[in-house]
Amino acid sequence: MISVSIDQQIENIKQDGFSIINNLLSKKEVEVIRSELTPYLQHEKLGRNDFEGFSTERIYALLNKAPIISSIIEHQAILELLDCLLPKNYLLSAALAINVHPGETPQPFHRDDTSRSKDFSQKEQLNGVSTIWAIDDFTEKNGATELIRASHLDNTTNTDLNRLTKACMPSGSVLIFDGRVQHRGGANLSSNSRLGITPQYCAPHLRQIETMLLAVPPKAAANFSERIQEMLGYSINDPGFMGYVDGKHPKRLIDPKYQGRKYRPDLPAS
Repeated sequence: MISVSIDQQIENIKQDGFSIINNLLSKKEVEVIRSELTPYLQHEKLGRNDFEGFSTERIYALLNKAPIISSIIEHQAILELLDCLLPKNYLLSAALAINVHPGETPQPFHRDDTSRSKDFSQKEQLNGVSTIWAIDDFTEKNGATELIRASHLDNTTNTDLNRLTKACMPSGSVLIFDGRVQHRGGANLSSNSRLGITPQYCAPHLRQIETMLLAVPPKAAANFSERIQEMLGYSINDPGFMGYVDGKHPKRLIDPKYQGRKYRPDLPAS
């Protein structure tokens, strides 16, 4: 159940850079998601560097492996916020599961906004929004995501820990934050793993973090809702015609009713 109004969530994101919605998923929904991820979480493919985490498993191209996560990518509560925060026709930039095992060290601070340079310089325009869904409880001990409060508003360096906030939240909850906010995965000092899923969204003129049209092949994309397909990149960014394929709407590659259409989706079939 959503305990904070949309207006308050938007205000939290604008002021602090983030907001948490507790208990958005039921226990049954969480377990269905967990069961679909389990085959890929066998403690075999651990991170290749300090950023990925040497004691952390990451599942990339997630929609192609666990289609159930489409339900959280297009969760109505999230889309209502994204519609207020991002330009029309925004895209899914990344979607991955992160399973942090005991003994993992803190991740380096970073921002998810792909339009930002590495020197943490501040940009006025919000171009990306990230979400992190808690499949396990996120606690102070098991490495809950750490954020530098309001770091989307200034040039705060990653040494300013006075504004550090830990996103502790129960399983089924979601953290949503401005892509310019500095954050990191915390150290897992517990004896259990901590599983989360992070769909990230970006403005339509930006390159996605994951190349979604390859990560989710056309045959797989055809099985998702029209909204998911659009966020993957089977869409046109109006005004204009960014996103066309051979002068025609990209959805003609996965949807027969678009066959023969030009790049404008509202034009009749030719």
